[in-house]
Amino acid sequence: MLLSKKYYLIFCLILNFAAPTSFATEIYRSVDEKGRVTYSDRPSTGAEPVKIISQPSRQLYPVARVYDGDTIILEDKKHVRLLGVNTPEIESRQRAEEPGGVAAKKWLQAQLQENKVYLEYDQVRRDKYKRLLAHVFLPDGKHLNLALLENGLAVVSIIPPNGRYSDKLIQAQQHAEKLKLGIWGMPEYQLRPISQITNHTKGWQRFTGIPVSIKKSKKYTRLLFNDKVDIRVANNNLNLFPELATYVGKSLEVRGWVARNKDYYTMLINHPSSLIQR
Repeated sequence: MLLSKKYYLIFCLILNFAAPTSFATEIYRSVDEKGRVTYSDRPSTGAEPVKIISQPSRQLYPVARVYDGDTIILEDKKHVRLLGVNTPEIESRQRAEEPGGVAAKKWLQAQLQENKVYLEYDQVRRDKYKRLLAHVFLPDGKHLNLALLENGLAVVSIIPPNGRYSDKLIQAQQHAEKLKLGIWGMPEYQLRPISQITNHTKGWQRFTGIPVSIKKSKKYTRLLFNDKVDIRVANNNLNLFPELATYVGKSLEVRGWVARNKDYYTMLINHPSSLIQR
């Protein structure tokens, strides 16, 4: 396909508008002996590659109600889980209320007075509970996932391969943490020695400790703090992290959820934002 400069620009506009997800493609730019510029999707002698980055599309949906601080329900009854963030739980038949959960839900309800949102998907569109996974935007462009973090109402929870806006989300969290906004000022979410993990409460927690060794299995690579506690990273996600051996002997902050097997404790770390060197 050969395009003049005029039609190349039109092509770029259509591509950016219609693309369902971000991706890169190559177009080749050529200049003939008369100085005329043309573009093609096929390489040729003397042609220079031009990379086009398409922008993700957003679709408008009506909202029925807010389920909790990080989940909304659309009018078609589909549940939408906000990507990249986690808010404390509200009380339900399955679990007790966690500090900050009600505040996050009320904040989200206040944002959705117009009952309409734009959804922007990442690579994986549904979780194991069949909920839609999306970045949620108001009609005025406000990014609700990001705003929850900016107000200290949520924590970053990035689960690969979904990682869109991760840098912005992390920066928003760091700002709220520095100012001790929301959960960052609550005693329930303050940093504790990892030796206290045996007294952990349910929900998202923060611990500090020094790993003493590393152990690799078929599925996970583990940083061991002692003979009863480790954190584990799925081998499929190791490319996101620095070499895990570099963490050994360093003071770390670990953020996430504790899993217990008899008298052994472990935390699954999905992204480097949950493993901070102090």
